Amino acid sequence: MAELQILSDKCVKCLQCINVCPCNAIKNDKNVVYIDNTCTLCGICIPKCSFSAISYNENFTKSKFNIDEYNGILIFGEQRDGKVSSVVYELLGEGNRLARQLGTKVSVVLLGNNTDKVVRELFAFGADDVFQIDHPLLECFNDELYTDIVVQVILQSKPEIFLVGATTYGRSLAARVASRLNTGLTADCTCLEIDAEKRLLKQTRPAFSGNLMATIICPNHRPQMCTVRSKVMNPIEPDFSKIGQIIKPNVTISPNLKIKKIDSIKNKVQRVNLADADIIVSAGRGIQKPQNLELIREFADCLGAAVGSSRALVDAGWIEYSHQIGQTGINVRPKIYFACGISGAIQHLAGMMSAKYIIAINKDPNAPIFKVANLGMVGEIEHIIPALIKEVKNKKANT
Repeated sequence: MAELQILSDKCVKCLQCINVCPCNAIKNDKNVVYIDNTCTLCGICIPKCSFSAISYNENFTKSKFNIDEYNGILIFGEQRDGKVSSVVYELLGEGNRLARQLGTKVSVVLLGNNTDKVVRELFAFGADDVFQIDHPLLECFNDELYTDIVVQVILQSKPEIFLVGATTYGRSLAARVASRLNTGLTADCTCLEIDAEKRLLKQTRPAFSGNLMATIICPNHRPQMCTVRSKVMNPIEPDFSKIGQIIKPNVTISPNLKIKKIDSIKNKVQRVNLADADIIVSAGRGIQKPQNLELIREFADCLGAAVGSSRALVDAGWIEYSHQIGQTGINVRPKIYFACGISGAIQHLAGMMSAKYIIAINKDPNAPIFKVANLGMVGEIEHIIPALIKEVKNKKANT
């Protein structure tokens, strides 16, 4: 095995290497420059050093990796503006189920600023410990800084499993952390199980456009890492009387960042959050023309519902990606799901099959969507949706 070393007799403390390291693995502590164990041996720093003070040692022998040192389940506590992402509660519910099989505990790593209120929620939803890192620089998610801190926490706490929500932030963070730690990562899991004898996490995810379910293990490295899609796991009933342990880990928060936030631009969002909606009215290619989306939106407004979409409408530019439901969109779990003009391709079904009640509207009586629907209506969208709108308005007027 190899390693990179700073040659103290040649280093002049110019610190240029620190500025070019993509992993923040080069440190300057009390005027001593060194490379820590998060180095991935990318070698970018070597040609940047004008004094040949960085050496590549091919004969370095690292201490043997000991899997037995790793124990416990760690979850990334994603939050935005002081609000915990719903997938974190789902991961806590699943984490507790897995922890019972392993005889271990569930911890959360929480990064942010002024997050004391969030800690109480995490305990209520099943966390035993919370690694709380509170700092003004952590106010907004930063791939570089968050990765650096999470890696430090993992190296200190040594969890055997690390779970991350498959959100925009989570996917970016998980890939970086897995690369730093030289461990495996399974993306977009929909099922997790434990091999109790070998203490292996069996991570199942769709493959080949959903035509195959692959179960993946990581037997030789730790932590075992995966991202999990929202709305596929169940949170536990919160217990706000529960008290856990707050741990303030000793981590280095570097202000020397290559990634800096310049501005935040928020997209226009619908009144009802799609991921949390109880009722969703979703449209597919079968609505035939973009003008019919106004019918879908009007129907959704009458019901107090969110508007969803198949990928076909997003690709056609009829609706924004934030509305897309399915394997390449988001997962939803509403009480009622209206599938309007949606054929029922397996990629779309992957995102809405957890709905409690599915109502399909399609002019094709042989559309696959009717096989999974609780109620089906065969006919043109232009005829059925206006009739439903009229009926809902009449019901409201008479109550």
